[in-house]
Amino acid sequence: MKVSTPTNGIQVTIDGEHLTLEDVHLVSRKYAHVGISLEAYEKIRRSREIVQRFLDIGKPIYGVNTGFGALANIRISKEKLKELQRNIILSHSAGIGNYLPEDFVRAMILIRANALAKGLSGVRPIVVEKLVELLNKKITPAVPEIGSVGASGDLAPLSHIAMVLIGEGKIIKDGKIVGFNPSDYNFQPIHLEEKEGLSLINGTQFMAAHLALIVRDLERLMKIATLVAASSVDVLLGTPTAFDERIQTARPHPGQIKIAQMLREFLDGSEIRDSHKNCGKVQDAYTLRTIPQVYGAVLDTIEWVKEVVEREINSATDNPLVFENEIISGGNFHGEPLALCADYLSIALTSLGTMIERRIDRLVNPKVNESLPPFLAGGEEGLNSGYMIWQYTAAALCNENKVLSHPASADSIPTSAYQEDHVSMGANAVRKLRKIFDNLVSLISIEAMLVSVALDSRRPLKSSCKIEEFYGKINVKLSEDRYFGENFEKVKEEILKEVFS
Repeated sequence: MKVSTPTNGIQVTIDGEHLTLEDVHLVSRKYAHVGISLEAYEKIRRSREIVQRFLDIGKPIYGVNTGFGALANIRISKEKLKELQRNIILSHSAGIGNYLPEDFVRAMILIRANALAKGLSGVRPIVVEKLVELLNKKITPAVPEIGSVGASGDLAPLSHIAMVLIGEGKIIKDGKIVGFNPSDYNFQPIHLEEKEGLSLINGTQFMAAHLALIVRDLERLMKIATLVAASSVDVLLGTPTAFDERIQTARPHPGQIKIAQMLREFLDGSEIRDSHKNCGKVQDAYTLRTIPQVYGAVLDTIEWVKEVVEREINSATDNPLVFENEIISGGNFHGEPLALCADYLSIALTSLGTMIERRIDRLVNPKVNESLPPFLAGGEEGLNSGYMIWQYTAAALCNENKVLSHPASADSIPTSAYQEDHVSMGANAVRKLRKIFDNLVSLISIEAMLVSVALDSRRPLKSSCKIEEFYGKINVKLSEDRYFGENFEKVKEEILKEVFS
């Protein structure tokens, strides 16, 4: 992937081979300019020439001169082939429900354009150019999030994007859903030719876009979550002994080793730790002692999913695919690899959240919070409830995550008159994952808010430099009862700023 910094900002050049998760972030959220490599143009042109050659000899090709799905055996007359491509876009735009956030839609467009840039889909270069034009002109189609079963591609969501390419549908403008008027953006709608409608919607980009952005964000969130966990260990007078490098190398899971190293670095130089080094406690509760084992397993899961997603966003996922002398029908549109990833990651994040909730309880529970104020309440005891109910909120978030972590991929409902008789349900898997991720951010924010109060109650002792630096941005003080929601929002905003930077 060629990434440069021209005078108008960052540019990402797609070639079908080297798109990264950070590229997806830059384009979808930072509005980086998108270009198409010369090598990709050549591959796209060659692929289209092969399709045209097969059309000229009248050979039946699925989705090019036949119907779709269960109607694949029906030949379409030559004069109606272009109408066929428009019809598939309009009829397949069957999405309902809430509309996707703008960044997820932009990620879908970028990944779809990159897939077509591989030169295996048989579209004309102008189709890829028009997708890129949507990104560069900040035209964001309105895409309902319900409608894909994660096989035969994310047909419905991608159709809502393709509708805008042909001058139809709705877009997101200034945060509102409005009808698309191409002239407002100096956008010339495209007239689709053979195979192009199918190539636009037959792919895994709804699933891939979700995983690409969430995994990219999780890599950053895990560092913050580990710092917050370390600070909980410190204010709860825990010991970093369990994070000793020798313990980790005795069970050398990569994530465990990395998390333990981070914990040691975050706690290094803490005055709070030095104040109780010679206490009689032998070992801490699991939520303090086994952070490397639990967070490490989650980190390993994220790394595995990242490998799968990076392959996927540089893959041809439509059908049929165009090769040198043959056009072959296959099943690269099936979302099983992504569905399993999303479900696995959902389970991992749910487990992470339950550990965080238990530490949240330890921070406020006077039975186990190491002489911190009961429920971290300031002022007169009994008159003030402090942060008691924030543990309730954490429990509610964890319960929701547990419900959402049931695997969507464990189900399959046949579609298209039994032609598509096994589907991945990966679209629902990533939708649930997105909610679990949001809940996890809230759980980390609650823990960080409570730790900030606990740190204030431990004064004049200080934690490590790294922990103090982070909490200096938050700075929630011990106080009598008041509305604490604004503190929570400030903490969450600070965490998201670190994640999305």
